[in-house]
Amino acid sequence: MKLNYYQETDSLYIDLSSIASTDSKEIADGLVVDFDDAGHIVGIDIQHASERIDLSSIESKHLPLTNLIA
Repeated sequence: MKLNYYQETDSLYIDLSSIASTDSKEIADGLVVDFDDAGHIVGIDIQHASERIDLSSIESKHLPLTNLIA
């Protein structure tokens, strides 16, 4: 998973997969979900992110650590 903030558009894109999206659906005002060919969610776009969420810190909890670099 990757978080990408684009200051010029004030959007936060949460990249959930390396698979390209083929369809998008706005599920709420300013919240767009991207899907692959199989209908799986591959990304989430939060438009006007700085007005909707606190971008000053990122915290993760209880994630499986299967890809640790030794």
